Amino acid sequence: MSDSIIDTSKMSEGQRAALELAESSRDTRELSGFAASIFDGIADFSLIFPFPVQPADEKREGDAYLQKLQSFLENQTDPDAIDREGEIPDEVLDGLAKLGAFGIKIPKKFGGLGLSQTNYSRAAMLLGGHCGNLTALLSAHQSIGLPQPLLVFGTDEQKEKYLPKCAAGGISAFALTEKNVGSDPARMSTTAVASEDGAHYIINGEKLWCTNGLKAFAIVVMARTPTKEKPHATSAFIVETDSPGVEIVTRCHFMGLKALYNGVIRFTNVKVPACNLVAAEGKGLKVALTTLNTGRLTLPAACVGLLDRCLNMATAWSREREQWGQAIGKHAAIAGKIADLAADAFATESLVLYTSALVDLDKKADIRIEAAIAKLWGTEAGWRGVDATMQIKGGRGYETADSLRQRGETPDPIERLLRDSRINTIFEGSTEIMHLFIAREALDPHLRRGAAALDTRKPAAERLETAMRAGLFYALWYSKRWIPLTSGIPGDLDSELKTCLREVASLSRKLSRTMLHSMARYGPKLDRQQLLLGRLVDIGAELLTISLSVSRAHALGDERSRDLARYIGKRGIQRCRQLFDATSHAPDSTGYKLAQSLLQ
Repeated sequence: MSDSIIDTSKMSEGQRAALELAESSRDTRELSGFAASIFDGIADFSLIFPFPVQPADEKREGDAYLQKLQSFLENQTDPDAIDREGEIPDEVLDGLAKLGAFGIKIPKKFGGLGLSQTNYSRAAMLLGGHCGNLTALLSAHQSIGLPQPLLVFGTDEQKEKYLPKCAAGGISAFALTEKNVGSDPARMSTTAVASEDGAHYIINGEKLWCTNGLKAFAIVVMARTPTKEKPHATSAFIVETDSPGVEIVTRCHFMGLKALYNGVIRFTNVKVPACNLVAAEGKGLKVALTTLNTGRLTLPAACVGLLDRCLNMATAWSREREQWGQAIGKHAAIAGKIADLAADAFATESLVLYTSALVDLDKKADIRIEAAIAKLWGTEAGWRGVDATMQIKGGRGYETADSLRQRGETPDPIERLLRDSRINTIFEGSTEIMHLFIAREALDPHLRRGAAALDTRKPAAERLETAMRAGLFYALWYSKRWIPLTSGIPGDLDSELKTCLREVASLSRKLSRTMLHSMARYGPKLDRQQLLLGRLVDIGAELLTISLSVSRAHALGDERSRDLARYIGKRGIQRCRQLFDATSHAPDSTGYKLAQSLLQ
């Protein structure tokens, strides 16, 4: 937390630099919205009822585009061949460009389709169940490549110069990661030094795992622009790949996503015009974090498509395949997996559609927690789902689609989907980083009120005054977190679902109390309790997922949706109870000591 909130005096220089750089780039607005109310212990269901319905004209526009995209994908692309050969054919890239797939959200005045965030998410759902390579190509280009940063931070000149190229099919990329730098940008070694006249910058460094880098005409490059006051400041630059000094060192190859155009890019004395600076000097990490807020929605959206595809394959096989005298879907062990697949698809879609609607209603909406939970929960659900589908199909799940096809069997590409989807819980914020990010945001209101009382650098009088103010505030706050009140639950909600939301409200109050207890117990050392924080975040994620699934089922009004929401609710509440039990009884310290002894 920032220099004014957390005592960094006992941290190493590297820890302090990383923390202060991250804090300086955070969205400093006070949290708002339904997810924030869950962590605060006052779940305000009026914020999610009625579930946002896509406007009819916007939906028609999206339907028309998705129909064309689906036809193209089904008739003119071969995902198995792309996986086998490790290349996306030029005719596929050209066809996607003609469809406008590289400029789905780019405004029409810049040559894009000008579709909404919801329709973009729906396109990602369609892609996610078809081909991971095409999903990654289009997602990396539009979510973290040039379009999204320029739409939010770009100057008029930058938009007019680059967005039409992007919309027409010019591929873009994003370069942050380095060999020794993942989620710790304070250790970045790539530098950008301004010329004496301020007309340009000289960039030197090397970036790892630059998705789309091998095909990109331009890359958003993160580089250090140190000053005496801010030695670890970072800035974002648009670098055209045909500039002298830009070199593709090697192409990287992976377990899945065989046609991912990902590589190591080296920058040697690359001259970049000052007008290619995005936002302002020292604002690079803010550009990255803000871009990722919305960009993260693409991954859980793709996981919706993945889960739907898995559900279709699993149910078809479970009806057809017989063991011990009956279809395997009749066996409880298989039926449980199918129920989870259907529930996870519905729940993830609810998360994505709700958060996308927030963006469409207000481009500046605070979706920090909602988007991060959608990414965290949705990608974990996607991985569980494809793994379960492979288990259901057994050896046929492990066998490649090409091999199945050669033997005359249905060529379900489960093996390919599993390989391609494994990265989803890692990139654009790993599960572990998402846990810490969400925990930091959820704790922010408490840190604003009382953390200064623990800062040993501050005068004793100031610390005492902060402690007294916080004490008075929490005396009332804490007592309210025991009162069994709910607000915003519709009177005509299904009785079982109504009971479910009352339980969500109760667990929300318990979550907020547990967070406060944890802060009181661990103080400034709470950030080291990463397993505890992860469980608290997972509880909040389950409560958000349950609530949005119930709201969406109520809006849809059909019995199958209500059945799904009932199961999601009962399952999620049980998970929360187990997580609460683990906050007190899990052998975390024993495990940590064991790990350290092994590391020695």
